[in-house]
Amino acid sequence: MPFQIIRNDITKVKADAIVNTANPNVKVGDGVDSAIYKAAGYEQLLEARKKIGQLLPGEVAITDAFDLKAKYIIHVSGPWWINGEKDEPEILRKCYDKALNLAYEKKCKSIAFPLLSTGSYGFPKKIGIQIAVDSFTEFLEDHDMEIMLVVFGSDSVSVSGELVGDVSSYIDDGYVETAFKEEYRHLRPSEPSSRVGSFIGNIIRTNRIESADALTFEDAADYHLDEEECSAEIAEYIGAVPQKKESLDDALKEIYTDSFEKQLQKLINKKGLKNSEIYASANISKQYFSKLLKGQVKPSKEKMLALAVGLRLNLDETIDFLKIAGYALSPISQTDVIVEYFIKHEDYNVLKIDIVLFDYGLDPLSK
Repeated sequence: MPFQIIRNDITKVKADAIVNTANPNVKVGDGVDSAIYKAAGYEQLLEARKKIGQLLPGEVAITDAFDLKAKYIIHVSGPWWINGEKDEPEILRKCYDKALNLAYEKKCKSIAFPLLSTGSYGFPKKIGIQIAVDSFTEFLEDHDMEIMLVVFGSDSVSVSGELVGDVSSYIDDGYVETAFKEEYRHLRPSEPSSRVGSFIGNIIRTNRIESADALTFEDAADYHLDEEECSAEIAEYIGAVPQKKESLDDALKEIYTDSFEKQLQKLINKKGLKNSEIYASANISKQYFSKLLKGQVKPSKEKMLALAVGLRLNLDETIDFLKIAGYALSPISQTDVIVEYFIKHEDYNVLKIDIVLFDYGLDPLSK
């Protein structure tokens, strides 16, 4: 994958270039800076740093990596956060852009970053993440390089700052039942009573079923609901769902006549996007994307979700798109709900989604 977020000590990461949060002056700072000096060889790295001289905020420089597993150390002087009105975001963006371009000039195939300026420099993580993601995405549209965002220690608890809180608010206790009703409302002749609705919500929440197709009276008995009291309403509620399933191939033949790659190409044309915009936002390699367009690989559900984001699909379009490959959004999947949050907010970037999934302890879409 072009981008990944990992939990590790950056001094132990194997990459062509390691980015160091350098002190503007010729002295060793705390945190990542101190750790890199110790691992690379304090005296030899300090001597190389002296030859660089002062680094003003937004400037970068490069030295050998000495005892590290990398080839180079790219020293970046990040901005302090004051109030957001002193060009801090613009300066931070320059740090990322210059580091990436310098690594490219040195023919690096991989680069490892810490999250710049969000520690003792006081940059809000939500803003810092957005700047990093924007820089990485734009770079990956035109360059082939593996970018790693490395977090260590307490930083791994919440990399995205308040963004993970925004997503958590979306996934509240009442979400599952609400999502279930919304997803299957078009299949029902009427809404269930509060008691039957509670029964349905309980089944979903405890993972007893994954779709409305599986609702049975036996489930009702397991939850001690009186069959005579509820049977008529449950029958009306679940009766609209065909109990005999046709094969997936038969179902898809009735809906889709084109192959997946043709459907994908139609969506690309419809959206008017460049291929590079799609695979960069979807965090999919150029090579894998090319294979998709040629019909040489069958995408996983995670790749389909990533493509939906890269294609800037709305929620209805995403649901239809997933059906092409035989997948569906699940209201009991945290990953699906997180992706849905970003789609509903028209925040179309898998790199950022993967960072939030990391905060939740979930696998990335781009695994």
